[in-house]
Amino acid sequence: QVQLQESGPGLVKPSQTLSLTCTVSGASITTHYYYWNWIRQAPGLGLEWLGAITYSGSTYYNPALLSRTSISRDTFKNQFTLQLKSVTPEDTAVYYCARGAGPNDYNVRGQGTQVTVSS
Repeated sequence: QVQLQESGPGLVKPSQTLSLTCTVSGASITTHYYYWNWIRQAPGLGLEWLGAITYSGSTYYNPALLSRTSISRDTFKNQFTLQLKSVTPEDTAVYYCARGAGPNDYNVRGQGTQVTVSS
């Protein structure tokens, strides 16, 4: 059974880069044909898809966040990482990593990690 666990700082200062890691167990992130997604939910809002990295290492991003978002992976550690640059308080949210069959598709996700952007 696949499990995903997010990790990273809970507090980030404005203008800094947010970096989160998702550690996957029970499945390999190189297994055909899964997509490994990052999504978030800000207070009072719905889920927002940030981007994804595929089993082969290709990446897809939400066009609205393309200039600030980068997703990479470490196949040896079976992890994938989100970097979000130049954060503002509007980036405060619960961040989730998730597995799905395509970009912005997810049927298994982690428990989420709260990230607050504040000075």
